[in-house]
Amino acid sequence: MGTWTEPEEVYEAGRELRSSVDFKAHRAVSLAAGRPSVLEFMNASNEGRLEHLIPLRVGRMLANPFAFFRGAAGLQAGDLATGCATGLHAQLCGDAHAANFGLYGTPEGQIVMDINDFDETLPGPWEWDLKRLVASLVLAGRVGGVSDKGCREAAEDAVRAYRGAIRHLAEQPFMDSWTALGDESVLSKVKADDLINDFSKAAEKSRKNTSARFAAKWTAHDGERWRFVTNPPTFTDVSAETERAVIAALPSYVDTLRESRRNLIMRYGVSDVAFRVVGTGSVGLRNYLILLHGNGTEALVLQAKEARSSALQPFLDVEPAKHEGKRIVHGARLVQAETDILLGWTTIEGRPFIVRQFRNRKGEIDATTLKRDDLDDYGRFAGALLARAHTRSLDPRLLAGYFQNGGGEDLDEAFAKYAFDYADQTEADHASLVDLVKNGKLPAVVEDR
Repeated sequence: MGTWTEPEEVYEAGRELRSSVDFKAHRAVSLAAGRPSVLEFMNASNEGRLEHLIPLRVGRMLANPFAFFRGAAGLQAGDLATGCATGLHAQLCGDAHAANFGLYGTPEGQIVMDINDFDETLPGPWEWDLKRLVASLVLAGRVGGVSDKGCREAAEDAVRAYRGAIRHLAEQPFMDSWTALGDESVLSKVKADDLINDFSKAAEKSRKNTSARFAAKWTAHDGERWRFVTNPPTFTDVSAETERAVIAALPSYVDTLRESRRNLIMRYGVSDVAFRVVGTGSVGLRNYLILLHGNGTEALVLQAKEARSSALQPFLDVEPAKHEGKRIVHGARLVQAETDILLGWTTIEGRPFIVRQFRNRKGEIDATTLKRDDLDDYGRFAGALLARAHTRSLDPRLLAGYFQNGGGEDLDEAFAKYAFDYADQTEADHASLVDLVKNGKLPAVVEDR
């Protein structure tokens, strides 16, 4: 604990930042000097991935500009590093695009929505997350056929909701702001009523998305034990050697859990291990599903996902992590209002991994399918959730001070201008990827999904 400070002093420190970084400064898109070509970026980001899955990763990023954007956090981070920043740092999601806000269940069974991907998490400028979010909203809207005006409103309203949530949380007791949840009530607070039906449908679906339901469909008893029923090429068996290595890594994972949760997980026994491809940016990384059995026929599935260094690491003055899985877990615990009670980390065959529940009542609202009014509401919801996430590590009074003294609409417009211009850049990058595949410079496998 430090020395208590008058709130007005904190607000004033934030207000002083306006003299060095005006709102309109956030409009500009700066591209990194020596920015890699799309081919150079893809080759660099594919290093260390499983070779046979690289064409699948390229194929998924090929789908549309929003899909390319999802797999290119490092490319944008290099560009953001050349732009303006207030100097206020938060624990970043690092990849706060519209598809990385999802629904999941709390230990009490409540369905909440929050940031749900922390592979790139690091301390950094709060602006980076917000700029990634607004650019993604424009790209998602364009894929979904939303007009330019509708995309602009979604981007501007995301920033407006971010500012509003920061202002609200700055006025709350610290304990109240810390424990604020992203549940359905937030929709009304940010005037996202058009999204309530989408949220309710996604929440209902997520309640059924459990380990038990997955196990009922994708496991069978072979007379000796329960095993996964695999579905190549994205869900495959592993070698006996890999299975032994995964199982051998579980005790060190258990040691990373809180003591009461260690007692819980130790009641389960391991039945099987399989490999499953996930995501867009994560394709080609090692990702194992671990089938556990508990009380009678009770099934629990854990996911062990390879953890690489953050794509933001080269552009931030942050010491490299000693264990990338630990970095991700600590970032998630700091940013999320409620984290998976079985979230931990381990090392498998010399590589860092995170371990978490698989299908923990997870759900999503696909931003590329939203119509204009719904995309606008989704932007407000995501903006408010991102603000709450940042205030776990950044005093909201500092940011509220920066936002004070009028001109808030200038900030909304500035970020929206950035979003449109960076969306244009991403579309050009995606077009380059299309050409590379067409000309045989990159292999691609396009799935029937």
